[in-house]
Amino acid sequence: MRGKLYLAWAVVLGLAWAQGGPALYGQYCASCHQANGQGVPGSFPPLAGHIQEILAQKDGRAYLIDVVLFGLQGQIRVKGQSYNGNMPSWGPQLKDDQVAAILNYLAQAFGNKPPKGFTPFTAAEVAKERSKKLTPDKVYALRKSLKL
Repeated sequence: MRGKLYLAWAVVLGLAWAQGGPALYGQYCASCHQANGQGVPGSFPPLAGHIQEILAQKDGRAYLIDVVLFGLQGQIRVKGQSYNGNMPSWGPQLKDDQVAAILNYLAQAFGNKPPKGFTPFTAAEVAKERSKKLTPDKVYALRKSLKL
């Protein structure tokens, strides 16, 4: 009986890890931003070193959630290079806790260093942003206000 109980817990923990930030990033983000977070020059911007720049901005946290939930459309510049790809809206596919898991992963992955006092993203924080019902164009306008 004890062995079956341990096996059941191992399966539960394995499923929880499989739905964690690294696995979700691999499933939803890596095809464009690449497994190493370096992106594709001219098409999809790097997340490596850029997430920390966004988090350092006053409204950077909300903007990151909005990009994942609602997408982004419009030309942007990252590290001196222009990108004009189209970030899809993942809001319909991802639950609030999954969005939080991806963003928590990105905050420390690929050499990103979150700012001092950083607190992990939460499902409640994502739910609050989700209620805004933004469009990719509105998210683009938010990016411009961050002066990135």
